Amino acid sequence: MTNTIFTPALNLLKRFEWQKNIIYIGFVAVFILFALTLGDSGFTHPNNLLNIFRQVATISIMAVAMTFVIAAAEIDLSIGSVAGLAAVVTAMTLNTFGLIPGILAGLLVGVVAGSISGGLVAWLKVPSFLVTLGMLGLVVGVARWITASAPVPIADQTYVAIFGGGDFGPIPGLLVWAVVIVAAGAIVMNKTKFGRHVRATGGNLVAAGYTGVNTAKVKFTVLLMSGVFAAFAGMLYAGRLQSGRFQWGTGDELSVIAAVILGGTSLFGGRGQVIGSLFGALFVGLINNGLILAGLDVSQQQVVRGAIIILAVALSRKK
Repeated sequence: MTNTIFTPALNLLKRFEWQKNIIYIGFVAVFILFALTLGDSGFTHPNNLLNIFRQVATISIMAVAMTFVIAAAEIDLSIGSVAGLAAVVTAMTLNTFGLIPGILAGLLVGVVAGSISGGLVAWLKVPSFLVTLGMLGLVVGVARWITASAPVPIADQTYVAIFGGGDFGPIPGLLVWAVVIVAAGAIVMNKTKFGRHVRATGGNLVAAGYTGVNTAKVKFTVLLMSGVFAAFAGMLYAGRLQSGRFQWGTGDELSVIAAVILGGTSLFGGRGQVIGSLFGALFVGLINNGLILAGLDVSQQQVVRGAIIILAVALSRKK
């Protein structure tokens, strides 16, 4: 009788893909751990949970584009720097020419940066690691140069309300932007021809070419997407913090790549999990928030955060 009752459940557990779903298991486990140990410190308070979502919204948005980039077997190290340049260009243009030109100028930063990187990778066959590493330095230099390393305040409250600083009803605007972009990214990756072409390009470049996939166009497009999404994230930084600074986005490339890999996207291409990338970003944000509430200093936070991420990646790749 016992075997009859529990056999279906045991069979389900045997078929469950633990490695593929490790990010969801880890997210739930860490959330429960922090809820039990840091409940008195306000971890489970709604305001703190909303704050976590706000903090990871920009990372989640950049992670959507990075999922496509890595699924195509490329990498973009310039996203954080592009976000910073877009933030300062948006702020400067807003203050001089107004709302619409400011928005267009910010997005144009992403289009230009993404097009240059994409063109060099797709048609000149320069490795994306080198191209985007160079773009990182170039963009940071431009952002510091045009602002003399000084912040650029934003006084346009309409911009602030729309881009990160306001709420859409009872929901933080940052959360709305993140959910919309993640949902759109998941649909494109899983339900469209472009998503299939991205995975095919990353899985086997030669075979994809023989089946009619324009692999150069795919590589150009995913890096263009990465530039535009990074610029949009920088505009959200500027709206939330009501200023443009070249520092906005500094170091985000590491968090974004970690979120994407934790979420189940293969670093070697061929597989992309947009929803997994969202949970990867939330996982990183959850750890950051919990370690701060636990009272650890910055160096201790870095050690624990790094160890947890390494463990999670190792478990997800263990055969």
